[in-house]
Parts: sequence; C-alpha cells; structure tokens
Amino acid sequence: MFKRLLTLLVSVILAISFVLNGTVYADTLNLKSKSAILIETNTGQILYEKDSHKPLPPASVTKVMTLLLAIEAIDSGKIKITDKVVTSKHAFDMGGTQIYLEVGEEMTVDDLMKAIAMNSANDASVALAEYIAGTEENFVEMMNKRAKELGAKNTTFKNATGLPEEGHLTSVYDIAMISRELVKHESIFKYLTNKLDSLRNGKFSLINTNKLLWRYKGADGIKTGSTSEALYCMAATAKRGDTRLIAVVFGAPDSETRFSEAAKLLDYGFANYESVKVASKGQSFGNVKVFKGKKQAVSVVCRDDEYILIKKGEGKNIKTEVELKNAVLAPLAKEVPIGTVKITQDGKIIKTFNIYPQEVVEKANFFENLNKVFIGWLRYQ
Repeated sequence: MFKRLLTLLVSVILAISFVLNGTVYADTLNLKSKSAILIETNTGQILYEKDSHKPLPPASVTKVMTLLLAIEAIDSGKIKITDKVVTSKHAFDMGGTQIYLEVGEEMTVDDLMKAIAMNSANDASVALAEYIAGTEENFVEMMNKRAKELGAKNTTFKNATGLPEEGHLTSVYDIAMISRELVKHESIFKYLTNKLDSLRNGKFSLINTNKLLWRYKGADGIKTGSTSEALYCMAATAKRGDTRLIAVVFGAPDSETRFSEAAKLLDYGFANYESVKVASKGQSFGNVKVFKGKKQAVSVVCRDDEYILIKKGEGKNIKTEVELKNAVLAPLAKEVPIGTVKITQDGKIIKTFNIYPQEVVEKANFFENLNKVFIGWLRYQ
C-alpha cells in the first residue's frame, strides 16, 4: 500500500474570538459556596473552579447519577417508560423527600422518573434503582463504576438517593462530568424541564425544585439537593445557541444563594465564551483511494459534531488543516481513522480530531480484481 500525506489547507475566517487564556479560579466571582465549577459541555473546558476536587456530601445532587443510569437503561431498551415497578419494603422505608409509595404499589418508570427529577423523591429513586439492578446495593456498584468511566476522581456513592451516609462523597468536578454525560441524552429533558405535573391521576402534585427553570434564560436542568451536612447544592445547566454550560455548587449557606451563585456562574460563562461548530457529523473532507477493495475510493467523514470554545472579543483567523492518507488497503472498517483534522490559530494547534471512512469497504475477490485490471487496460487502448 502506497502512503502519501495529502494536506488540504482550508482557511476559515471566523469573525469571533478564541480562546482560552485560562480557567478563572476561586474568589474571582466571590462565591459563598464551599466549592463550585463551571464547564462548557461540547469541549469539557473548565471556565471557573473553586475547590473543584474537594470531596463533599452532595445531598440529592447524587440523583444526577441515578438519573443517568436510568436514562441509559431507557435509551438502550433495557427498560421501558411504560414498565410498572412494584414498590419494595426497602423503598417504602426511605426517609426525607418522597412521594409516599406504599409497599406493593405499582408505578410506571415514567412516573418514577418525574418524581426523581422534579420532586427529588428518595422512595422513587430506590424503587427505580432496584428495578434496574435488582437491589440498591447492586445499583450503587453501577453508580461508582460509571463514575470512574466518566473520569470522576473523588466519588464514592453509598446510596442512590444522597441521604446522609458516612463516606458518601463526591466533588463538583465529578458531578460536572456526570452531568455532562447526562445532558447528551435528549430524552432526559422531558423530565428536567417539567415544572409542574402530578401522579396518581392528579392526586399528588409535583413541583420542580429547580427555581432556575422559572427565572433563568435557557435553563433546562438539572438537580438540587440539601441536607444539614451538605447544606445547599445544585447542578444547573442552560443552553443558548450552540453553547451549553453546566454550573455545580456545593455547600451554599442557603437555598437562594445556591440558585443565585449557579446563575452567576452561568452569566459569567455566557458573557465571556461561545461554542462554535467547526465540523458537522457526516461532513465529508474528501476521498481516499482503496486498493483491492470492492470500491475504488471512499469518502472520509466526521463522526460527530466538533466544536471549539471561543473567548468573546478576540476575533482572529482560524484555519482547518485536513490530512488524508493517499490510499488504504481493503478490507476497510468504519472504525479505523484514515485522516486527521487540525484546527489552528496563529500556527498553534487548538484542536485535533480523527476522520473516518463513510462506509465499510470489503476486500474484492480474485475475479473482481481481475475485472478492474481489464477495465483499466481498456481505458488505455
């Protein structure tokens, strides 16, 4: 197989800014919360942090992970929102905020999701956890495993609710990473944005505990929590245009401070940064020759939407460099990268991502290769 690097230089003039002179650290925004973080979801860039890796009790913000595992189970088809869940004695025994499930009472997965996301119901959380994993203990193992997969550094969950328990700790950074994964699921916003609803044929009212849904432009999640030990906590998200931010605060002195400081973080992010798409899912960056394949060439495409984070007020030229292999050998799988895209500014690489074959190219058999040789010979006669 011959290898030659084909470099296409595409200059993209963006009359907007780039980037990131660095993260804003503690005390810049004069927050009263014990710890806080602000991230942009497309890139994962941290825009502000204050003691972001400090392990603290998260109260019901724990349920961000409970909701993530639940929505993953729903979206994968493991469970359905119409499934009926039977309440166990263990779920019935939960204290704190609840919807007062009775032992043996049946409730759909859909209604349990509402109760968790809107009302922060502990009994609903345990009932759904048991339905997904068999026991709450098994579900907690899933929570901790998933947290590690998402890059959590200081998280140990002991239960599915966030009720006080020794050693039940996480950090605002870890919750931000879990929240970032949660908001990738469009189906979760049905629950996160629901302000008012009811259960049991209207007999039990639900009011979303997230006051930012009423008062902050673009707010559409995620979860509040409070205990005497954790004080007031929150994971909040809002989206404006292509820019989605997540703010997490732990240990606010009161409920109003929790909401105002989450809003303050979001305000800071939207005022100073903007997410800009530099490539779209399925976008073609050219063709690559395929030797000994059933096709002679394959289109090279982007597998996902790709973004850079722009700092407002610093308009500069951004360039996109596309590097493609000149030729590849069949068989060719879609999962194997055959090109690279580099986003640069002033000669500095600010983002790199791989590009892939648009389709599988199978290896041609002897007669197919012979036919190609014959057709090629005829062209030159």
